[in-house]
Amino acid sequence: MTSDAYLDELYFHWLYSLVGSVKSKNPGRTYWSLCDRLHRTTFTWFVPNDDNRIEDGKELRLEFLDGVYDQELNMSWMDLECSILEMMIALSRRASFETGEAPDTWFWIMLENLNLRTYSDKVYARSMDKNVSDILDTVNQRSYGSDGREGYSPCATRNTIKGKPNSGINGQLMCSNTIPA
Repeated sequence: MTSDAYLDELYFHWLYSLVGSVKSKNPGRTYWSLCDRLHRTTFTWFVPNDDNRIEDGKELRLEFLDGVYDQELNMSWMDLECSILEMMIALSRRASFETGEAPDTWFWIMLENLNLRTYSDKVYARSMDKNVSDILDTVNQRSYGSDGREGYSPCATRNTIKGKPNSGINGQLMCSNTIPA
């Protein structure tokens, strides 16, 4: 994200800790490479209310700075674009608030909806970056199915009770009373 590699690495490690175990050494259960890719990809918005997802994602930086990083900061770091990883973590928290389910559970539901859950460190290779990039382009451009499949939307999960997604991510998220298994 920035030229301050130490800050970036510390922040990325902190973000990962919100959704995965930083202590796990089993590459079949870790997703460092995928999350790094999500973190290196800017979240774009053009649908009304998706700009709120950017602000929610950037709020994570304040939380990180408040609790972890106590050194002097170049404030331009706060103005950097929001990554897909930041947006997904923030959106997972919003879903948690709405449903009472844990934020990390929502994060993994979204990864599954994006068909990215299989990209553990055991199978992820730089040669797969093109596949991951294509998936991220699809969701960034909102060119996934009208039923929300292959998007962030929990409406596409097997646990959907009801709902019809709209084009905004928040609208898709709130389109059902989805209860994760």
